[in-house]
Amino acid sequence: MSGICPARNRPACKPKWKFPIERSLFSFIWKYSKRDQLILLLVTLTLFPLLYLTLELPKRIINDAIGASSERVEVLGYDIGQVSFLMILCGLFLVSVLLHGIMKMRINTMKGVLSERLLRRLRYTLIARILRFPAPYFERTSQGELVSMVTSEAEPMGGLMGDAVAQPVLQAGQMLTILAFLFLQSVAFGLAACALIPLQAWLIPRLQRRINLLNKSRVIQVRALAAEIGESAAGAATLRTNGGWRYRLALISDRLGQLYVIRFEIFQKKFFMKFLNNFIGQLTPFFFYSIGGYLAITGDITVGALVAALAAYKDLASPWKELLAYYNQSQDMAVRWETITERFAPADMIDDRLFDGFPEDLPSLSGDLELNAVSVEDAEGNAVLDSITATFPKGSTVAISAASEEDRRALAALLTREVMPVSGSVTIAGHAFDQLHQATIAARIGYASSNPVLFQGNLGENINMALRRAPLAQIEDNRAFESLRTGNSTDPIAAEWLDMSVGGARDFAELSAWWMRLVRGMGIEDTLFRRAMEQRLDSAAHPDLAAALVDLRAPLAKSIAEADLPGHISFFDPQEYTTTLAVAENLLFATPCVPVTAALLAQQTDFMDLLQQLDLEQDLLHLAADLVELLRQIFGHDGTDHPLFRKLGLDPETYGAALDLLPRHRRAEPLTIAQKAQLLAVPFVIPAEKIGTAFPQDIINRVLQMRDRHGAALRDSMAGVFQPLDVTAPIEGMTVLENVLFGKIRDGAESDVVQALVTTQLREAGLESAVLHLLFDLPLSIGGANLPAQLSEPLALSRAAIKRPDVLVLDNVLASYGAEQRQGLQDRLRDLLPDTTIICLSAAFEDSEAFDRRFVVQQGRLSSLAGQVEDTADQTVSADLARKLRALERTDLFAGLERKQLRLLAFGARWYDAKAGDYVFRKDDDPGDGAYLILSGEADLLLPQEGAEDRLITTSGPGALVGELGLIRNVPRALDMRAASDLSCLRIGAEEFLAVVENDAGTAYKILQVVAGYV
Repeated sequence: MSGICPARNRPACKPKWKFPIERSLFSFIWKYSKRDQLILLLVTLTLFPLLYLTLELPKRIINDAIGASSERVEVLGYDIGQVSFLMILCGLFLVSVLLHGIMKMRINTMKGVLSERLLRRLRYTLIARILRFPAPYFERTSQGELVSMVTSEAEPMGGLMGDAVAQPVLQAGQMLTILAFLFLQSVAFGLAACALIPLQAWLIPRLQRRINLLNKSRVIQVRALAAEIGESAAGAATLRTNGGWRYRLALISDRLGQLYVIRFEIFQKKFFMKFLNNFIGQLTPFFFYSIGGYLAITGDITVGALVAALAAYKDLASPWKELLAYYNQSQDMAVRWETITERFAPADMIDDRLFDGFPEDLPSLSGDLELNAVSVEDAEGNAVLDSITATFPKGSTVAISAASEEDRRALAALLTREVMPVSGSVTIAGHAFDQLHQATIAARIGYASSNPVLFQGNLGENINMALRRAPLAQIEDNRAFESLRTGNSTDPIAAEWLDMSVGGARDFAELSAWWMRLVRGMGIEDTLFRRAMEQRLDSAAHPDLAAALVDLRAPLAKSIAEADLPGHISFFDPQEYTTTLAVAENLLFATPCVPVTAALLAQQTDFMDLLQQLDLEQDLLHLAADLVELLRQIFGHDGTDHPLFRKLGLDPETYGAALDLLPRHRRAEPLTIAQKAQLLAVPFVIPAEKIGTAFPQDIINRVLQMRDRHGAALRDSMAGVFQPLDVTAPIEGMTVLENVLFGKIRDGAESDVVQALVTTQLREAGLESAVLHLLFDLPLSIGGANLPAQLSEPLALSRAAIKRPDVLVLDNVLASYGAEQRQGLQDRLRDLLPDTTIICLSAAFEDSEAFDRRFVVQQGRLSSLAGQVEDTADQTVSADLARKLRALERTDLFAGLERKQLRLLAFGARWYDAKAGDYVFRKDDDPGDGAYLILSGEADLLLPQEGAEDRLITTSGPGALVGELGLIRNVPRALDMRAASDLSCLRIGAEEFLAVVENDAGTAYKILQVVAGYV
C-alpha cells in the first residue's frame, strides 16, 4: 500500500518538500551550527600565535641566551645575567606551551559538544520522521535497519560535525605556521626526547579506565534508545491513532538528554587526558632547554649537542596526516548521509504541517463518514480496495465482513488514515479526511484490533496513551534549553501528562469508573478479575485495598467453611506446617520480600551468627542436606531439565552447588559461610507440596520444633528480607487471592470453585474496581511480549474507547474470547458511546442483523450484500484474472488466503469444462496437470474394479478441490474423476499450487486444514 499520496483524487505523487532533511551533510551542519562553527573557528585561530611562540622561543633560548657572547645580556634596555635571561625565556616557553595545550583542550571540548548537539538533532529528526512514515512502509523496510541507521550509522557523523570547519583550518594552519618558521629560520628541529614516556604509560591508562566506565554507561543508554526506537517504529500507527506521539517524543528526548550528559562528561575527561598527555610530552623540551642550556653554559656539554637533540622537534607529518584523514572521513560521511536520508524520505509520508505542533481546535468528527470511489493499492501497485463507495451514517453500527485479512487491514488503515487512496476521496462530518491534523485523527477516531502494538512500561500507561496528548503544565527542566537548542522536544517527561477530561472525567475516580463501565461493556470482567486476583499486592501503593483484604479474611474463612472448601486451601496457621510454603518460610513463619539466593543468605551475618548461638546451624544444615539428598534420589545429577524439577522453582546452579557440598557435609568437613549459604538456599525455596508424599514427616516435625523454640529470634535476624505472616496485616509480595485467603490454594484443588467464591465476596465488599485496577500496574516487556491475548485485546479496546471517540473502528476484536463475549458487543458499546459511529470488521458475523448497516468486501469491492459484487463479461486479460480471483475467493478453501497468494494461483489457473460422463482424469494418471476447483456441477470420484462396476467413493460439488492430495504427496492419481453433470472448473497448476503451499506457512496451514477435513 505504498506509493500513496496525501492529495485527494490523484495518483501517487512526489513529496511536497524539495529535499529530504538537507541536501548534504555540510548543508545540515552549516544550517544548524553556523554561529557555533564561526566561534570555534575564531578560537582555533588563536592557537597559531601560541604555536609560533613555541617555535620561536627555543631559537631565542639557543641564540640569545645560551649563545650569548658575554655573561650579561641587554634586553629592552635592561642588563640581565645570562642565566637569568635563560630562565626567563624557558619560563615563557613553558607558559606558551601550557596556554597552547589549554586552548587545544578547550577547542576539542567545544568540538565534542557541538558534535553531540548536531548528532542529537539529527537522531531526533530521523526518529520524528519515523512517526510520520506510512504504515505500509514498515512492511518493506526492516525496523532493525532503521534502528541501525539512527544509532550506529549516524554515530560517526558526530565527529565530522564538530570538525567540519575547525579541523581543516587547524591542521592547515599548523602546517603553514611550521613551514613559515622553517623557511624564515633555515633550521631543522630534532625529535623530542622520550624521558617521560614511562610516566605517561603509567598515568594515561588509569585515566582511560574512568573514560571506559562512562563509555559502558553510554552503551547501555544507546541500547535502551534502540529499544525505544524499535517500539516507536513498530507502533507508529498506534501512536498516531491514539495521540501518544508527543509523549513518546518527550520520552525519547529525555533519553537523548541522558546520553548528552554522559557524553559531555566523557568529553571533559577525554580531552583533559589528552591535554595532560600533551603537556607531559612538552615537559621534556623544557628540561632540555633549562638544564641542557645550563650545562652548555657551564661547559659540561656543547651547544651543538643540544641543538642536535632538538633538531627535529617538530614534524610536518602529523597535520598532513590529519588533513588526509579529514578528507577521507568527509567523503565517507557524505555517502553515508545520502544513504540514510534517502531511507528517511518516503514519498507518501505524512505531511509535516498535518503532524507537527498541536492545533488550537480539534474539530468534532461526529457526522457521516463518506467513501467516494476510493481505491487503494499495495506496495506492488496492485489494487487492494477497488472503487469503494459507501456512507456510514453518524452514530450507526456498521458490520463489514471481509474474508481476506488483507482487505480488512487495508480498510482499517483507510478509516484511520494510515493509508490514503490513489483515487477517490474520504470525508467525515464534512471535513476532507486528508486535510485533518493528526491530533484530530488521534482524538476523534479510535482503533482496536486483535493484535495490538504495545509498549514497554505497564498496562495502565498503554491504556491511557490516548489521554497523554500534551503536558498539562510546564515544569522547570534544566535540560529544556539544551533540547530547544538541538531541535528536540521541550516537553518535560516529568510533567503531568494524564488529561482525564479527554475521557470525560474530572478526576481519577471518575476515569476509573468509566474504564470499569468499558470492561463490563466488553463482557469480560470475570476473566480480567481473576487475572487481577493473581497480581501481587503492594500495600504501600494500595493501602485501602490492603486493609480491606485483611478485614475480609474472617468472613471469607467462614464462607469457605460453610461451602465445605477448607480442604482445597492451605491456610497460614502458626501452629501447623504449611505445605505450600518453603521449608525456611515455615521455619520463620514469614514470607520473603526479595528472592532468596545463596549470595543473599551469605550477606545475612546476623542470621548466620544467630544460628550458631542457638545451636541451630547443624540442625538446619542437616535438614538442608536431607532435602538435597531427597532431590538427588528423585532427579539425580542431571534431571534439572525435567518439568517436575522446574516446578520446584529451584535454580539448577543452586541445586548443583548443594549437591557438590553433600560429600563434604557428610564427612563433617568445615564449611565456609558462602558454602553454608549454598546448602541452606535449597530449603529456602522448595515447599513440601511440590515434592508430594515423598516429603519426609521428620523434616516437618523438626521445622515445627525449631519454629516453636526460636522462630521469633530468627525472624528478627532476617528483618528486611522476610516479612512475618500476621493474620492482622497484609502480606507484601503475595497475590490478592493469597492475601484475602491468608493461604494458598493447594495443587490439584478445585481452584475455580474457590476463586468463584472469593470473587463473589470481593464484589459484595465493593472491591471489584480496586482489584481490577491492579492490572494497571502489570509490567509489560518490550512489545508487550509477556502479555497474553486475553489481556492485550481488552487493552486495545480500552485504549480506543476510553477517549470517547466520534468513530470507533474494531478489527476482529476480542478474537481470543468466546462468541458470548463478542456477540452483542456493538450494542453494549452503543449504550456507552451513544453518538459514536461503530465500524466492526470481521471475517464473518453471526449476528449481522443486529447492525444498522451491513457490508461485505470481496475482491476489494464493497457492497451491502455478497451477491451484489458484480461480475463482468469483459474478456481482457485483466478481467479474466479478476474473474478467476472471484471464483477462488468464493470458495471456503481459498476465502481467507492473502490476496498476493490468490493472485499467484489465479494467474496459473486455467478454465476447464467437461460434459456429463467425461473423465477429467483417471486412476494412476500423473498428477502434474494440477488440482481441479469445481465451480459448478458435480463430479464422481470412482475406484475402478476389475471385472466389476466402478465403485463410487464420493461426489464432489461446487467449492471442492479435487486432486490436491496427489500433488502434495507426489503420487499417481488414486481415483477416477468423472463429470456427473456438466462441469465447470478451475484447473490450478501443480507448480503454482505447490509454490503457495511451500512458501507461505499460513497458506499451507489453511489448505492442510481443509484437506484434513476432507480426509
